[in-house]
Amino acid sequence: MSSMALKLLKPFGLTDKLNLAALIKALVVPMTGILIFLFIWNIGARNIHTSLGEFPGPAQVYEQSKNLLAEHNRERQKEAAFYQRQDDRNAKKLAKNPDAEIKVRAYTGKATFIDQIGTSLVTVLAGFFAASLIAIPAGIVIGLNKTLYSAFNPVIQLFKPVSPLAWLPLVTMVVSALYVSDDPMFAKSFVTSLITVSLCCLWPTLLNTAVGVSSISADLNNVSKVLRLSWLTHVIKIVIPSAIPMIFTGLRLSLGIAWMVLIAAEMLAQNPGLGKFVWDEFQNGSSNSLGRIMVAVIVIGLIGFMLDRIMLMLQKKVSWDKTQELR
Repeated sequence: MSSMALKLLKPFGLTDKLNLAALIKALVVPMTGILIFLFIWNIGARNIHTSLGEFPGPAQVYEQSKNLLAEHNRERQKEAAFYQRQDDRNAKKLAKNPDAEIKVRAYTGKATFIDQIGTSLVTVLAGFFAASLIAIPAGIVIGLNKTLYSAFNPVIQLFKPVSPLAWLPLVTMVVSALYVSDDPMFAKSFVTSLITVSLCCLWPTLLNTAVGVSSISADLNNVSKVLRLSWLTHVIKIVIPSAIPMIFTGLRLSLGIAWMVLIAAEMLAQNPGLGKFVWDEFQNGSSNSLGRIMVAVIVIGLIGFMLDRIMLMLQKKVSWDKTQELR
């Protein structure tokens, strides 16, 4: 609501009511929904019994989240102690002989849950950016040419619904055949997951960009012709600003798909991320496994939500129409 409207309502004492209503809508309503969900989850979990015990409720999941964080802290302490011991040995060696050759070995301890979250984020963002670098320019070119759009649209529609489980064996074989090195910069499992994510999240951005570009109003195209803009200037000044809403719609869809695809890709490629964590806990079959898997499920959902909000903030930042309501 504008400041002028608030000033007009202030003598009537309505501004406080409006602020209270906005607070209720922003905080109380979402919190009520979360509490209802937790209550239903807690009741339902008590009535589900599996071979590994009772299905974990909110309390058990909270307890396992604390355990996972404690494991991470212990592992970091072990890592710090490992490097400290090396530093002490090397310092003694250099004290005896300043020209002595010293070695620093990398810590090879177990990856913790927090480490695996970081690995998954790196993988998904790398795959998403790789797909975007291909999809946006290709979408612009296809959208500007009706013949190209008609030619490539069937191909897009053909590959868009393909599951990562179908792509993964093919990608694994190609990576194994082409990515051959005695000292690779990246692990093959990482490259396999990255390419699989890119292949699956490429299509929404490509399609939405092409549709957004092809839907530019005739008036804007006529202005470009009157000003005799070059092709590149036309794309930068006219096409991209006009297609920004559709491009970001595709990017948000692609990022959501990339995050979902990543978990399955990491499970099968055994890339040390959240997908591998879930698979390892399932294979472990301990009494704590279900609770730890549920922690991973909640973390996956929260990270997916935050990634979408970040994309929404970027869209609001770069969009020329600041009055447009985006959700």
